Amino acid sequence: MEKLAEYEKTYGVKITFSLETEPLGTAGPLALAREILKKDNTPFFVLNADVICNYPFNQLLKFHQSHGKQGTIVATKVEEWNKYGVIVSRHETTQIDRFVEKPREFVGNRINADRIELRAMSIEQEVFPSMASEGQLHMFDLEGYWMDVGQPKDYLTGTCLYLSSMTKRNPEALALPSAHSFIHAGNVLIDPTATIGENCKIGPNVVIGPNCVIGDGVRLQRCVLFSGSKVKDHAWIKSAIIGWNSTVGKWGRLEGVTILGDDVYVRDEIYVNGGSVLPHKVISANVEVPQIIM
Repeated sequence: MEKLAEYEKTYGVKITFSLETEPLGTAGPLALAREILKKDNTPFFVLNADVICNYPFNQLLKFHQSHGKQGTIVATKVEEWNKYGVIVSRHETTQIDRFVEKPREFVGNRINADRIELRAMSIEQEVFPSMASEGQLHMFDLEGYWMDVGQPKDYLTGTCLYLSSMTKRNPEALALPSAHSFIHAGNVLIDPTATIGENCKIGPNVVIGPNCVIGDGVRLQRCVLFSGSKVKDHAWIKSAIIGWNSTVGKWGRLEGVTILGDDVYVRDEIYVNGGSVLPHKVISANVEVPQIIM
């Protein structure tokens, strides 16, 4: 509850939880939260937690209110269209005629008791087709980057895109080579509470979280270090996610989309290539091919 209050204060929002006791698919949870969503009859946003982009909430809300229909989906152009599906508009307008597979984000005016039921239900396969067939669904084109970050390799790619966007939106938050001798290349985000040793080379595309400790001579690139993690002297990390309170030993080497869970200890001089390590483990031998360490 303390953390909840902290987030509410930081972001200026009221946070209310609606918990599933059994899986209800992608639509059922909306019916479960019906009373919360209906309490003031204002539009609400439905977001996929594994998507990263610059959400244009204000513009999306104005667009949604302008067409007056029940729903709006945020659409983005992707190269692998067969991976995400295609939205087909009606007569070159924003009104959706039909689509294949799942669209990404959604804003709606209200929960329709007949349309969304309190059961395991798919918003992509059941609700949206029904809305589209009735002319009640429009699409809003997203400008800028978009990434599904549900897989570790995509999470790292999404981090790169996010850091790149910061160079335009909030460049002062990034660590600059002119101010820090350890910045080897651009787009590095470091929490003020982190500690960086001597003779390090950091970047590009690195995020170092709160209370992280980086030893001397460390090389970091294309990686994310969660809060409380430690990287000891002369370790080399590329394409990796270091979990909370985890430690990489001296002269350790991690690469190949390696993921360390919470409280993992990689001993000195250990090489890990593509390992996915579950929490509270100690890695004492090299991991030379991608595998899950349980």
